[in-house]
Amino acid sequence: MILLASSSPRRAELLQQIGVAFDVYPVDIDESREPGEAAATYVLRMARSKALAALERLDDERARQPVLAADTTIAIDDDIIGKPSEQIPCGEILARLSGRCHEVLSAVALASAAGLDWRLSRNRVCFRHLDTAEIEAYCGGDEPRDKAGAYAIQGFAAVFVERLEGSYSGVMGLPLFETAELLRGAGIKLL
Repeated sequence: MILLASSSPRRAELLQQIGVAFDVYPVDIDESREPGEAAATYVLRMARSKALAALERLDDERARQPVLAADTTIAIDDDIIGKPSEQIPCGEILARLSGRCHEVLSAVALASAAGLDWRLSRNRVCFRHLDTAEIEAYCGGDEPRDKAGAYAIQGFAAVFVERLEGSYSGVMGLPLFETAELLRGAGIKLL
């Protein structure tokens, strides 16, 4: 049994897919980016920080349970593209991704009494050209809320993706190949 330091239903679904027994144990940390911090450095720091923050908060009864944490971010033109907000609305984000390729970085970290280990998944996603009407229609629904890059590849936004190079599960938010490597390395049984 592990603890998942995330309340993401997508991450829970992906862990279930590979047969990992877990309890959800979300943590909140400061997710501010350091000045000049590269996207890969940022996403790795977030995953490691979440895992360590959860491990530090465990009571004695759960202290022996490993903690798995993940973070996903989107980068284009050396910028990190976060979740839609009042400052950067969904439509502005999708217009920027339209007809272009971007990088989706997913980091996963496993913290336990034995230490901390992590992996990074780099993925390239290319969107077809999106017209204004479909951007407005998509942004008018619930799907883009709380999603890095304002889209969910496992939902309707799959029709925007012209090409994907890398890990589909990594783009969803939990790279299963890298996660399985970490878990097996810690002696945690899959399936």
